[in-house]
Amino acid sequence: MGSNAARLGWPVALALALAACTSDSKKAEVDPNIVPANYKQEILDTMTTLLADPTNVRDAFVTEPVLRPAGKDERYTVCVRSNSRNTSRHYTGSVDRIAFFYGGHLNQLIDATKEQCGNAPYKPFPELEKLCLAKKCD
Repeated sequence: MGSNAARLGWPVALALALAACTSDSKKAEVDPNIVPANYKQEILDTMTTLLADPTNVRDAFVTEPVLRPAGKDERYTVCVRSNSRNTSRHYTGSVDRIAFFYGGHLNQLIDATKEQCGNAPYKPFPELEKLCLAKKCD
């Protein structure tokens, strides 16, 4: 009788295992155009690693997130303008960058074209000017 129960239980166990695999395969898709709530902090975190010298940044400006075309899709973008120093600690001049967001989080931060950020409505970004690498910065 034990062998009959084992034979009957095997198909049920297999069906349950397959059902568990298929139900997890369709995860909920992320909405790519969630407004980035923490965009300034994510930009600051990225600029810390992107810039050759992320300290003593001058003339820092940022825009509010705006939904705009990005290739075939639309994505939230933020323009960032700053004058930072190179590894020789010399200022390199003002540079515009554009941040692309996906699902409310920073996905890419690259140099911007004039068309992307040239006429953007910038506002001061003092947090970028106060970037510090030490743990006890004022």
